[in-house]
Amino acid sequence: MRYPENARKLVGVLRREGWPGVAERITRLATKRWGAQSEPMYLRATDVVDSATVRVPPHRPQPSAGTALTVGWVLTAPGPASGGHTTIFRFVEAVEAAGHRCVLYVYDGQGGRAKRYEQLIRTWWPRVRAEVRDVTEVGAPGEEVDAFVATAWPTAHILAGLADIPGARFYLVQDFEPYFYPRGSAYALAEDTYRFGFIPLTVGHMVADELRTRFGGEPIVAEFGCDQEQYSVLEHTPRDAVIFYAKPGTARRGYELGLMALQLFHEANPSVEIHTFGVTARRLPFHATVHGHMSPAELNRLYNRCGAGLALSFTNISLIAFELLAAGVVPVVNDYAGTRADLDNPHVSWATATPAAVAAALERALAEHRLAGPDALSASVDEVSWGPAQQSVLRAIETQCGLRPEAVQPAGERT
Repeated sequence: MRYPENARKLVGVLRREGWPGVAERITRLATKRWGAQSEPMYLRATDVVDSATVRVPPHRPQPSAGTALTVGWVLTAPGPASGGHTTIFRFVEAVEAAGHRCVLYVYDGQGGRAKRYEQLIRTWWPRVRAEVRDVTEVGAPGEEVDAFVATAWPTAHILAGLADIPGARFYLVQDFEPYFYPRGSAYALAEDTYRFGFIPLTVGHMVADELRTRFGGEPIVAEFGCDQEQYSVLEHTPRDAVIFYAKPGTARRGYELGLMALQLFHEANPSVEIHTFGVTARRLPFHATVHGHMSPAELNRLYNRCGAGLALSFTNISLIAFELLAAGVVPVVNDYAGTRADLDNPHVSWATATPAAVAAALERALAEHRLAGPDALSASVDEVSWGPAQQSVLRAIETQCGLRPEAVQPAGERT
């Protein structure tokens, strides 16, 4: 009987990583035991909103010129090194740098309280100064918020249910989230959020195209960037290792395809070292050095040991592709219109989504690395930064709140 042992492990994970860490391990176990492929749906039934009943919030008087805004960001519970939360916090930093105040309202969905995540946020994203509160504190007496930003589909439901609270409504859309699930309950509930009438801020053109085609309107696009401070070339010598972001249970990251491709690649290139990071992958069908969660500095050092890396994504392009290029690594990316919409780089090794094609693309990527060298690869993204995206989000919020002269179409008037 291993229940006591497993319970102790889960309690330890809860203390270190909160409920997202526990959920990740449960999802991984379900994937192993039952073949579950979709992400869990963290949304209580009482928090679900029907788009047909969404009301426009009360008008808040526009602040005078030079007034600092208060912006509330409604978040799902973060986990260590979460890429989605890292992108959100980049925009929070930009709004704070412009002199505005931000408040992070955390929605756990599993009954956890926000304060358990505050230390995690301070540790992993130390430049964020925003106060961390529970989502139940939205609309607290004496708290006036000029704009709210939903940051994932469950938080859009939460924000839509708070229609009596004044404030502009934005929706930061990093991916077309219905694609995270099979056609079913979660798919339908995620899809309905794009009918709530919030002003959409999309990360990249793939998501903007999906929203424009399916729901009309004109999303505000925040262009993809690359964190040049964190990812750069440290090693200028040729590198032969390859790296893979392992994320079982997250179908869009192509974990199964990556494993099959790496197995074929290893059989043809047994001397090439393989690294994985992210979830601690177990019982791989090939020899690999397995890494778990890594800080950006640790990950950059690992990138600098590699010549090629798998950056698979079947929805929006993975940020890993940009990180790899900045560190002088050739990314292998599954080829489809969505990924090409936001990644135009001559050094990418594109691959049809089959094991043999991805394995062949890895071999081409190593050859490209030897030919171009890490410095040329890194130089190809020198001009790619998060600055333009941060300014797009900041400008949209300030404009809607009346601090800029140009007009943003109000949420209640969108199609």
